[in-house]
Amino acid sequence: MIRAFFRSLWHVLSFLWTALDASRRIFFNLLFLALLAGLLAALYYNRPPHVEPRTALVLDLKGALVEQHATPVGSLTLTGLDGALEHHDVQLRDVLQVLDEAARDPKITSVVLMLDDLQAAGMPVLHEVSAALERFKARGKPVIAWGAHYDQRQYYLAAHANELYLDPMGQVELEGFGHYRNYYRDALDKLGITVHVMRVGTYKSFAEPFIANGPSPAALEADRTLYEALWRSYTQDVEQLRHLPGDSLQQAIDTLPQSLAAAHGDTARLALDQHWVDGLKTRNDLRQLMQAKGATDSEHKTFRQISFEDYLSLQNESHKGKAIAVIVAEGEITDGTAPAGSIGGLTLSRLIRDARQDDDVRAVVVRVDSPGGSVYGSELIRRELALTREAGKPVVISMGTLAASGGYWLSLGADEIVADPDTVTGSIGVFALVPTADRLAEKLGIHTGGATTTWLSGSHHPLRPLDPRFAALIQSSVSHVYDEFMTRTAAARKTTTQKIDAVAQGRVWTGRQALVRGLVDRTGSFEDAVHEAASRARLGQAYHLHYMDPEPTGLAQWLQRLDGALPALARADLPARLQAVLPWLQDDSARDAATLMNRLSTLSSDPAHFMTVAHCLCQAP
Repeated sequence: MIRAFFRSLWHVLSFLWTALDASRRIFFNLLFLALLAGLLAALYYNRPPHVEPRTALVLDLKGALVEQHATPVGSLTLTGLDGALEHHDVQLRDVLQVLDEAARDPKITSVVLMLDDLQAAGMPVLHEVSAALERFKARGKPVIAWGAHYDQRQYYLAAHANELYLDPMGQVELEGFGHYRNYYRDALDKLGITVHVMRVGTYKSFAEPFIANGPSPAALEADRTLYEALWRSYTQDVEQLRHLPGDSLQQAIDTLPQSLAAAHGDTARLALDQHWVDGLKTRNDLRQLMQAKGATDSEHKTFRQISFEDYLSLQNESHKGKAIAVIVAEGEITDGTAPAGSIGGLTLSRLIRDARQDDDVRAVVVRVDSPGGSVYGSELIRRELALTREAGKPVVISMGTLAASGGYWLSLGADEIVADPDTVTGSIGVFALVPTADRLAEKLGIHTGGATTTWLSGSHHPLRPLDPRFAALIQSSVSHVYDEFMTRTAAARKTTTQKIDAVAQGRVWTGRQALVRGLVDRTGSFEDAVHEAASRARLGQAYHLHYMDPEPTGLAQWLQRLDGALPALARADLPARLQAVLPWLQDDSARDAATLMNRLSTLSSDPAHFMTVAHCLCQAP
């Protein structure tokens, strides 16, 4: 009886297991067939966009405008149920290439700026895009801008349009430059935490929030000088572009409460009354306007157009003949290796060495956008640039949004430094922070004790008072690094350390101010830097630009191979449930974590790192 029961139970369990195994196989087979169908559909639909005559290029920039993608494909994300493929950021080089090619393309008759989704962008980067828009207009082709709203950076680009329109429910947000910091001295005192600062440079003010309750007079002076210069540059440019009276933007902001009240709170009407825009139009009004200016797309019931992404996909980079290598130095500087979008001393040095050893490369342009970081990493890069110069290949630095502290240090290896007028540069200074929590430990009843063979062992324990001898070691090292910084700067700038010290002390300058003080050779654009490199290499017009980016490894390399297929999958209307298989493409945490770790590595608890930090810890306004 019992045997018969177990035999029946075995048959039931065997049947259930067989059914479960069959269901598993069916599920995965169906999933495989769905993926295969999606790939086949992608191959069928992956046709290059076609540009017809009288087409408008829609410059619909989405995300931050950067010098280099943080990872080769890490900026891609699948969003929405329709499978739309978007970038988290946009490379400056791509925008310039698209605008310059569209200027030459007889089928492209106009540009429509759609900037609602444009996010962070430094003023020097905006200057580069503005120059490309002006080159487009110089071909007799109009630029039309429309936005639901414009923030300060978006408006700067829109001001270059021949016609500038705003949604009737929109607004133009101009607020100037500057920011407020929080100061934690009293809070840290209450907690029992002391931050010890060793620095050289009166204007190295990063540590002030930890040791004071407000900014020092030196910090206020430096910030005010910097921000006023940048704001003056911004307002003068916009007033000239919009044919506004001088100082009218500042006056409009000063009287904004009264002006908005007079406009009954209508921000769009205020923008029109101030002549910041040419008219108020809905998106449908814009569609009709562009149909009248160009041609109608009957299928989609709109004007004939091509998006920035689609037009970019039609561009091809030349890889033959004489080249100028362009190497991007963007982000925090660390000692070793780093992916694209950040700077590893070893990684960038290897790229420079590859350019030096490439017979087709006749000159090197380094595009710098960095607040600094590791002194050792900066020095590795400077050395490779110096070796490249000695090998007979000209090296030109093009300074972007930031080229400060370590970003300025690495630039000293070039033949010539070209800074944007609004580049934030300089910050020749060094600092170290050593926090101790011995008073906090006392409050909590935590005690430390032990035996060491020398006073140095454990001298920087965070729960013990800072040993004055250890503090003296750090200060000596910081002073030495500062002396090295000034010596290299004086040699590169062909002047004396005394003159460099007078404009150093950790102070940041705009590109215009740096030129007056002898820290750069000239102000100009990235294009100016390229022309200078070509002139020094005697290339004439017979050259092409060859961007050299760090090679991806591991998973990033595999993803790069899929990069070309992903847009096709999106255009093939792949079901959203299949896109859910790739949720990791939507995650920015890896990039954010990498940026955080790069910064923390320069402020490590390792005493060696205290002695090698050349960082302005500043942000571009």
